[in-house]
Amino acid sequence: MDALEVLQQYWGYTSFRPMQEEIISAAAEGRDVLAILPTGGGKSVCFQVPALMRDGIALVITPLIALMKDQVQNLSDRGIRALAIHAGMTRREVDLALNNAAYGDFKFLYVSPERLKTALFRSYLDILPINYIVVDEAHCISQWGYDFRPDYLTINELRDIIDAPVIALTATATPRVAEDVMEKLRFRAPLMLKSGFERPNLSYIVRRCEDKSGQLLDICRGVDGSGIVYMRHRRRCEEVAAFLQAGGVSASYYHAGLATSTRSERQEAWKRGAIRVMVCTNAFGMGIDKPDVRFVVHLGLPESLESYFQEAGRAGRDGLRAYAALLWNATDLRRLGELVELNFPPLSYIEDIYQKLHIFFGIPYENGAGRQLRIDLAEFARHFKLNSASVHYAIKYLEQSDHLTFAEDVEIATQVKILADRNLLYDIDLPESGMVALLEVLMRRYTGIFSGLVPIREEEVAAALGLGVPQLRQLLYRTSLEHVIKYVPGERCSVIFLHHNRLMEGNVNLQREKYNFLLGNARDRAAAMAAYASDTETCRSRQLLRYFGQEESADCGSCDVCRARGSAERSDEAIRNWWRAHPHATPQAFRAWCADPASGMGADAVERWRNLLDKGLL
Repeated sequence: MDALEVLQQYWGYTSFRPMQEEIISAAAEGRDVLAILPTGGGKSVCFQVPALMRDGIALVITPLIALMKDQVQNLSDRGIRALAIHAGMTRREVDLALNNAAYGDFKFLYVSPERLKTALFRSYLDILPINYIVVDEAHCISQWGYDFRPDYLTINELRDIIDAPVIALTATATPRVAEDVMEKLRFRAPLMLKSGFERPNLSYIVRRCEDKSGQLLDICRGVDGSGIVYMRHRRRCEEVAAFLQAGGVSASYYHAGLATSTRSERQEAWKRGAIRVMVCTNAFGMGIDKPDVRFVVHLGLPESLESYFQEAGRAGRDGLRAYAALLWNATDLRRLGELVELNFPPLSYIEDIYQKLHIFFGIPYENGAGRQLRIDLAEFARHFKLNSASVHYAIKYLEQSDHLTFAEDVEIATQVKILADRNLLYDIDLPESGMVALLEVLMRRYTGIFSGLVPIREEEVAAALGLGVPQLRQLLYRTSLEHVIKYVPGERCSVIFLHHNRLMEGNVNLQREKYNFLLGNARDRAAAMAAYASDTETCRSRQLLRYFGQEESADCGSCDVCRARGSAERSDEAIRNWWRAHPHATPQAFRAWCADPASGMGADAVERWRNLLDKGLL
């Protein structure tokens, strides 16, 4: 099948979006290609279609576990077989997934970047029939990018082992980042295909205001349809959602600290319109296919224009009028600068956290390589009487300097082992018939459950028993009290993978040059964000496009800057018309006309009149 036939068969579309066909054609010809498409531009189709046109399986590398799971589910819903390997899976689960990828006629294998250098993954590379190496969020490979991840640097090593073209995709890459991505991924010939970043239907509105909550409420009341409100802190999400509810707006909140089931329920309720406005951290939005979002509001300044552009771009994907509002004040500007410094604690502090991590888990010197540590950062910070935010950023830098990999809010599956002997199991007198049914379902669905702890899918087991997940968990617990099973409840936690044995104090290489380089980049991005918010003379769309390397563009005509300019021009013309009609009027008469609501003149009309007089334009 050709590309259009694949698109029609699996997606039901009869044509491609801008640049999709060119990207797919280049990939189908076996060329390495960097695709830069704005948020909502259909990046996934650009690698999924060519992968379906070739024999073999596409290796898709992405750091976003939630997006990984969503794409696997979406592909499965279309009848396309896909797998995912990510943090939180046991070695046995990973081994089984890789075996299925090698021999099970699957078309897509999604992996998180830290998996690429594990011995287990590498042992399968010779037998995996990989047709494409797909690098999602490709800006993560560049130290110039806003979300650099050292694990991405191992991707280029795959090129020595796998003879397959690379499809790299991102929504946010400056020209410098794009060049760096192609170099780091060892493109055989540079090829960047880039869609225009203009969003004619999206109006960018920036307001400097003290009463941000009041402005937000006005936006929610004044713009119909679904909306997203982005916040920096989890606690504030809950407060702002409550404020909107009190103001009569259907709203809820979402952040990574909520239980998985709660997040899923709220996300689905928002997607179907039962919740109108979602107040959230940037944990919300990745991979959500909701085209009719009418407004996105940022309460405060994001860390970079890259993240702002990506999040704002979730509005108006259906092509209809939508709004991206940024509400900020002097406090936000100060905090933006402070946040950059908080993101990079002193190197002496970072080394101290490195040692404390090993102490906390009882890991002696020259030990620990390959360990996977489940960690509660809040508990760790309390134990050592440290600031949890500083600890978080110290660990993030330890990741950037390649000492560890840090995966936040990983979902660890519930695990069960049947303790009783298989032959004697039915002779055990159990107090509930539900326990017998539970054991039968577990035995039928999970091989190896008698020999060790096996991860189970609670939703599937609950459905087989006709129960809800909470009821299943209670049944598992009660059955464990009968000493028939060992039950390890699932949990959400952060996970640290140690890359090497514990180093002696003073021998931890924290790469001072890299530290200064990344700190400088972060300061530059913060300065660009502040400049965007403060610039009231240049069209917002042109500012954003210029940042991403698109020099040629026209004023959008719909942002706050363009509207203000148009309003000023209309005011000047109205003043000239009035003066022509009243050439001998006194200043007092002009002020009286301005004061009349019917004139439509603003508070600055007298000043504009004086300026026109001074310039000889009246």
